[in-house]
Amino acid sequence: MSSELPSDPDADATPCQYTEYREGGDVEDLPATGEDADGLEAAVWDVLYEIEDPEMPISIVDLGLIYGVDATDATDGDGSDVTIAMTLTYTGCPAREMLLSQVTDEVAAVDGVADASVQLVWSPEWTLEMVTEQGEEDLKEFGLSI
Repeated sequence: MSSELPSDPDADATPCQYTEYREGGDVEDLPATGEDADGLEAAVWDVLYEIEDPEMPISIVDLGLIYGVDATDATDGDGSDVTIAMTLTYTGCPAREMLLSQVTDEVAAVDGVADASVQLVWSPEWTLEMVTEQGEEDLKEFGLSI
């Protein structure tokens, strides 16, 4: 099973030198939760649910930061290459490198994953509407109301 990841409409349009801008799909398809995933992709979603935002105790999936998971057979035939389409709450997020590294490392550790990478996307931009119902409950428990 393979989810469709964002396309690259204009790879040369990168006004920020350290950001790769990608289209993330339709807002109607978000938040992505992996509820229909099976096999390896389901295992990857399980790991993603365990990763919390560094500033509050809420899963990055329930926060709405994950736009998709794509697993394809590795070119060497040993396991699968997994790409995570992910955004951040804003482009200047101070936890950017930490989160990207944590997602890559933890997904790479899933049995059956040959290689893991994160595709950082900014469109559609993250909004509070992307937070799941569970995420809203977690934020309320933390003391934030959305």
